[in-house]
Amino acid sequence: MATWSNLNLQESASPLMEQLNFFHDHSVMILLMITTTISYLMISMTVNKITNRFLLENQFIELIWTIIPGVILVFIALPSLRILYLLDETISPSLTIKTIGHQWYWSYEYSDFINVEFDSYMIPSTEIEMNSFRLLEVNNRLVIPFNTQTRILVTAADVLHSWAVPSLGIKVDANPGRINQTSFMLKYPGLFFGQCSEICGSVHSFMPIVIESTLKNNFINWLNQFN
Repeated sequence: MATWSNLNLQESASPLMEQLNFFHDHSVMILLMITTTISYLMISMTVNKITNRFLLENQFIELIWTIIPGVILVFIALPSLRILYLLDETISPSLTIKTIGHQWYWSYEYSDFINVEFDSYMIPSTEIEMNSFRLLEVNNRLVIPFNTQTRILVTAADVLHSWAVPSLGIKVDANPGRINQTSFMLKYPGLFFGQCSEICGSVHSFMPIVIESTLKNNFINWLNQFN
């Protein structure tokens, strides 16, 4: 999860977030090269008082500085489009979960099983344990087995919400009367935190999301408690 000293993206917990991290680094390197080149040219023009008379209204130079930005945009656009299609692609899921946004909590339904549904509320600061995170811990975590392709169906019961987990590269709008979907796969076990990312009312800041990634056997044992 992100801490106060973390200025970078969160560590990727899914293959999709890995691709987003790679694209971020790719774009930053291109921007760094552009910034360095432009800074050098501006400094050299400021320091040098001599004017190159062949540089004024030179059609060939204008052609060059029109083509080069176009080529740079292609190098940014191609990987961007690739990730855009990966975000929308839903591979045959092994597990489907429905999440519903309410004012101001989340409810989850495991559509592949019978009678597995629960509400997830933030634990108040007065009741939280010492080893838990303030304003992020919930009473019922979303338990998912890792290395399992999971599909999330997202909707809302009242107003607009947004189900977002940064370390998974997921942000899905929850619209009343509409179901949006996305899929992801967790790479390793652990706890992953998110929050509602749509201003949905006065208690918008108190709608955390906690995903507990665990072994498949532990996931099955967790499901048995609902029987």
